Amino acid sequence: MSNLKQRVITALCLVAGFGVVLFLFSASAAALAFAVIAACAAWEWGGLMRQDQPARIMYALVLLLFCWQVHIFAAELTPVLLTISVGFWLTIMPFWLWRKWTLRGNDFFGYLIGFLVILPTWAAMVFLYNVSPWVLLATMAIVWVADIGAYFTGCAIGRHKLAPTISPGKTWEGVAGALLAVGVYGMYLLVYSPVQGTLHWGLLALVLPLLTAVSVLGDLFESLLKRQVGIKDSSGLLPGHGGVLDRIDSLTSTLPLAALLLHFFV
Repeated sequence: MSNLKQRVITALCLVAGFGVVLFLFSASAAALAFAVIAACAAWEWGGLMRQDQPARIMYALVLLLFCWQVHIFAAELTPVLLTISVGFWLTIMPFWLWRKWTLRGNDFFGYLIGFLVILPTWAAMVFLYNVSPWVLLATMAIVWVADIGAYFTGCAIGRHKLAPTISPGKTWEGVAGALLAVGVYGMYLLVYSPVQGTLHWGLLALVLPLLTAVSVLGDLFESLLKRQVGIKDSSGLLPGHGGVLDRIDSLTSTLPLAALLLHFFV
């Protein structure tokens, strides 16, 4: 089977499956489905740390246990998790990318960072889903629109490299294209969103560029980790698309910030 055919089939299955979870599952079943995604990401994270299979499986199971505990005490733990995650992405991650720190050589530290990346992402997905499945979908679409805008703009006019030693294909022109595409998407939300009455153009004008910029950090972070261990994809779980982390890299930084903003300011 050609790689393109694999990508199309996998993409259709992912869209269909995610649609079922969003609009047919109960809240508890959706939280469990999101936890399975998080566990797969945790298993892949163990691969980035060059751990053996038993350690990777154990790490995924421990993360599932933490998801269960957070689900039980969501009202108290979710805001804390989201706040810690946002602090990590906004204050620590720029230095991480600048200094090109590595996970290798410190298992406890690597596992801790994995929890800091994956667990709040799961909590944010559950939180946004509980607000409305459409809110979760619309928030995730910010990342998808940014990726599409960055890709086509970068291919067309990309000249100035964003982070050549981390991800040579990314350009500043691509970032500009992402911001423009997300801006257009924001205008669409203002006009056509089913929750447009709760949206304000001024708030979107501030939040959307911030979410777009943070999504770039998530993308660059996973690219750095994969480059440091010499792999192209985090796994082969999704034929033609790589692994779960490859698909949610930008979401790991964007969703916690979006959920925290929604929690405190909306």
